[in-house]
Amino acid sequence: MLIIMSLKIYFLRHGETEYSKHGAFCGAIDPELTPEGTQMAQAFAEAYRSISWAGIYVSPMKRTIATAKPLCDALGIPMQIKDGLREIAYGDWEDWEQEDVKQHYGQDYIRWLTEPAWNPPTNGETAVQVASRALPVVAEIESSHKDGNVLVVSHKATIRIILCSLMGIDLGRYRDRIDAPAASVSIIKFDVHGPMLEVLGDRNYMPSELRQRAGT
Repeated sequence: MLIIMSLKIYFLRHGETEYSKHGAFCGAIDPELTPEGTQMAQAFAEAYRSISWAGIYVSPMKRTIATAKPLCDALGIPMQIKDGLREIAYGDWEDWEQEDVKQHYGQDYIRWLTEPAWNPPTNGETAVQVASRALPVVAEIESSHKDGNVLVVSHKATIRIILCSLMGIDLGRYRDRIDAPAASVSIIKFDVHGPMLEVLGDRNYMPSELRQRAGT
């Protein structure tokens, strides 16, 4: 009997922060989780601890490490910290609300909205630059794990850019085609036919009062 092995990567966005709650630009700055964000991380650990995990790969930011920690602690699995999974850098826009960015960086903001693949936030990163550092992490996972379940804990823009890249969606549309609410899970299955999106932005594992805190 032919046994077809496959790899599944679970992409988990970090739990809620004050920035995800209010929508200010937050990439390189490094906030803690809110109390509700910590609850999201604990809910994920409780819901997914029964899965046999082949590896857990995590962005080096505090908010992603805190999101992965409950599951890692429960199962005794070490995190593999990967710099390529960090969030897109928003440059001069960090810590600013969108209305302030529109006012002070109007032309850059319009260019970024129109084509973020190649137009960065002022002194920040483009989607192409994020893909160039994040996709090698995915390739490393594929090389190291021919089958099984792997968790990647990362950020909203980075996850959306990875998913667009794997699904053949124009990187310039990552903000328009893919959503990733706080602590949501998206699953890609890799088999002989390549990557297949099985789950997108799921938060059904958490209590309803946390699901209502969608996060941006």
